[in-house]
Order: sequence, then C-alpha cells, then structure tokens
Amino acid sequence: MIVTYLATLIAFAGIDFVWLGYIAQGYYKSQIGHLIAADVNLPAAAAFYLIYVLGLFIFAVQPAGGGVMKALMQGATFGFFCYATYDLTNLATLKNWSLPLSLTDMAWGALLSGVSAAIGTFVAGKF
Repeated sequence: MIVTYLATLIAFAGIDFVWLGYIAQGYYKSQIGHLIAADVNLPAAAAFYLIYVLGLFIFAVQPAGGGVMKALMQGATFGFFCYATYDLTNLATLKNWSLPLSLTDMAWGALLSGVSAAIGTFVAGKF
C-alpha cells in the first residue's frame, strides 16, 4: 500500500509540476495572473498533494484491485469531480473566472488523476 501511494504521489506531483510550471503556465497567467502569488506556499501545496493523492488512492486506486485500466477510469472520474467542485465554485463566486479556464482545469484534473492512478497501480503490480 505504501509503494502504491508513493508511486501515485510521485506521478501526480511530477506531472502536475510540468503542467503548471511549463506547459500551461502562460495560459494560467493570462487567465488568473492577478490572483497568482509571487511565491508558492509550500506547506499548503504539500498538504494538497498529500491529501488529494490519499483520496485518489482510497477512491480510485484501491477499488481498482490492481487493474490499471480500471484505476485509470476511476482516477479520471475522481479527478473530474474534485476539480469540477473547485472550478465551478470559482466560476460561481469569483470575478473574472472564465468558463474556458474551468473546462480546461477540469479536463486536466481528470487526465492527471487518471494517469497518476494508473501509474501507481502499474508500479504496485511490479512489486
């Protein structure tokens, strides 16, 4: 269980780092640059990754029972609902939060969560 959690965590954080830091950085700055802090709050970021991946592990990876495709699908579903909660709440309550940003982020959450759950399940199957 620890190996699976750690593999999922490393996959999730690593892929998200590349997405946020390189691939989509310009897009997020163009959409919500006025809200982005100059420095990342590392304790809050660490807490998010640890807690979110624990939820991903509990609700997607473990129920998949070692099936990589099942983990992929359940992870994507979990990610979609979690990111939809965040993005649609922001869309409903924040000025200048756009529908395209919400849709992009929800799709990213589903993809990232599904792939991370699948990677964690795959790695665990090797042990």
